Amino acid sequence: MSDLRMGLIGLGMMGRHHARVIRETDGIELVGVADANGDPFGVSNGLALVDSVDALIRVGIDAAIVAVPTTAHEQVAIALAEAGVHTLVEKPIAVDTAAGERMVEAFESRGLVGAVGHIERFNPALQELRKRIDAGELGEVYQIATRRQGPFPSRIADVGVVKDLATHDIDLTLWLSRSRFDSLYARTASRSGRPHEDLIAFTGQLENGVVTNHLINWLSPMKERVVVVTGERGAFEADTLSGDLTFFENGTIATEWDSVVAFRGVSEGSMIRFALAKREPLRIEHEAFRDAILGERQDVVTMREGLETVKVAEAALRSASGNTHVGIGG
Repeated sequence: MSDLRMGLIGLGMMGRHHARVIRETDGIELVGVADANGDPFGVSNGLALVDSVDALIRVGIDAAIVAVPTTAHEQVAIALAEAGVHTLVEKPIAVDTAAGERMVEAFESRGLVGAVGHIERFNPALQELRKRIDAGELGEVYQIATRRQGPFPSRIADVGVVKDLATHDIDLTLWLSRSRFDSLYARTASRSGRPHEDLIAFTGQLENGVVTNHLINWLSPMKERVVVVTGERGAFEADTLSGDLTFFENGTIATEWDSVVAFRGVSEGSMIRFALAKREPLRIEHEAFRDAILGERQDVVTMREGLETVKVAEAALRSASGNTHVGIGG
């Protein structure tokens, strides 16, 4: 079978990484790129460079990656759907729920693969964590807590920290738990003078009873990407910056040294850091998109899943705005 003809629209910071990975991935060929603002990073490298999604479609493509600003996702993606082009849109799926619903309908009604680039699902530490949770190694899951902090990325101007960064944590929580959010309470702040919020802290409860807690901001001088899943047999900690996964076993050996008990607890168990194959998450994401188009497997983040993430993000913003606990309906 010939390679899938891939187009890329949006040649900014994320777009250039997509172009590199497309060129390095078997079974797909980058045949055209598009950006109304030109090609600042030299991504085209001799390929057709056009200024619109319609012109990119005319190049002749089977699939496309959309890495334009969030406010343009709907317009670009629906044009691709109407042309019969399988599409992966960078996260979040859309600027709001209504736009996301229209995108879901456009792709599902045509039987096209519509995916969202929630790349954390393809991080080796989180993929291994999900396998171990599903295998019962943690027993019953009690809590999922995330910390995602760092400096403001100047490339983000159209949404706040909730729809940009927090959607990572919402999606990975839904994915790891295999459950939906039932309710949440959130607080936000804007401390940097930009029009959108740059800090959020929220806690929630999933439909399966798991309690969640999330701390996300664009204000920290250090960068942190940590997920802690606590259950009846201990806790897993995944660091998605390093790709490390560590298991802290519940205590099985009584501690008789009184001064140690005072700060460590009454017992302690083993700590294991797992050896993992650390492949680039973006490459794994592209392979999953390719294979979904070919019908070989289905582990992309679907647009319907991306829509659920935006619904939770909007519920968090409503909660913060009204200073109230918010239920999340089906």
